[in-house]
Amino acid sequence: MNNLLDDNLIAQVADLHGIPQGAYNIRKNGVGIGRRSTANIEIKQKLDKPGIDIIVKPGTRGESVHIPVIITAEGLEDMVYNTFYIGENSDVLIVAGCGIHNDGNKKSQHDGIHDFIVGKGARVRYVEKHYGEGEGTGERILNPQTLLELQEGARVELEMVQIRGVDSTKRYTKAQVGKNAYLKITEKILTHDQQSAESEMDMELKGEDASIQIISRSIARGKSKQIFYPRLSGLTKCRGHVQCDAIIMDNAMVRAIPEITAYHADAQLIHEAAIGKIAGEQIVKLMTLGLSEKEAEETILKGFLK
Repeated sequence: MNNLLDDNLIAQVADLHGIPQGAYNIRKNGVGIGRRSTANIEIKQKLDKPGIDIIVKPGTRGESVHIPVIITAEGLEDMVYNTFYIGENSDVLIVAGCGIHNDGNKKSQHDGIHDFIVGKGARVRYVEKHYGEGEGTGERILNPQTLLELQEGARVELEMVQIRGVDSTKRYTKAQVGKNAYLKITEKILTHDQQSAESEMDMELKGEDASIQIISRSIARGKSKQIFYPRLSGLTKCRGHVQCDAIIMDNAMVRAIPEITAYHADAQLIHEAAIGKIAGEQIVKLMTLGLSEKEAEETILKGFLK
């Protein structure tokens, strides 16, 4: 990257230290600053709107795509549309994420819309991290949308993480899961101060023996607010499980509204939601091992979001 600030943001959201191996597209302040395709993964600029098409050839295995976004300019409102075409029987890792550094008084915002078409028998692991920093009063806002179509036998695992420093986020995830396909979504969110985070999901199990697993883990501190609203619909013989666990601290607010709807007698759908504070005995146990109360608390919180 160009400087230490850029390097830090890239490392936070994509775990990169230097130019990645394989295909990549790096976006800074609304424009692309680096791109590489490979023999099996092509990255093309969209012609009708900002964003890229990522085309993975059928049978591609053991390759990766990194598409991080960083923003260091105050007052910038960036929107990007990325479409992923995952070929049949491929197996790839996709690492996205956005980091915002804002030292100014105007808001900086990134809205990323990611559309996945996952072919028959394909496997995808997708990691998306969000992070904010800076000394300014301008808000750091991230509003991601993830739209998925899983064809027969596809397997997709999403890991969506909000590390810290994001003042406002509204996340929307929608999926249609086909026959014998499997989707796992793990969402981890940390909010503090006056921050707000909303996560809304619309999941449809459309194919026979389709399955979905949704795991949400969140920590709300300060006066922050969180809302988690997953909606799961079973249209045929299928399995779905939604689990929401939240730790609430200080004067924060957490609202979980899981909704499941069965349209078929063989749809097996389950939801669980739990919100609570850190158990006192956990802190005491760690303090007996030599940690201070604050260190014990931080250790528990880090473990909860792992």
